[in-house]
Amino acid sequence: MTERPFLVSGRNTIIHKVRKLDLLIVNGDEDPPIIVTYKGIKRYEGKIPENKRDAKMMDLELVDVTASDVFGDEKTLLFIQTLNGKEYKIDYSKANTNMFIKIHQDSTF
Repeated sequence: MTERPFLVSGRNTIIHKVRKLDLLIVNGDEDPPIIVTYKGIKRYEGKIPENKRDAKMMDLELVDVTASDVFGDEKTLLFIQTLNGKEYKIDYSKANTNMFIKIHQDSTF
């Protein structure tokens, strides 16, 4: 088994750890996907790859929050720590507002 480019922490935190692979995070069928790069995070507007192999060809790691090896169910709140030292709060209950993605903590190291 190869090492994943992210860590799962607690019940709702994902930590991005590999600069060359962006994370494409999906949370069920209804919620918008999120792309996590080394620079930050935003809503993903492109086509979602059919499988993990297709995602790898796009330099993406497909992260399904509902998969048993991640969290196992859909999340309303998700925290994502990025390589630039910021932690973002994703509030899926506010998906169509400007409160959807917010900086939760900004640390420098």
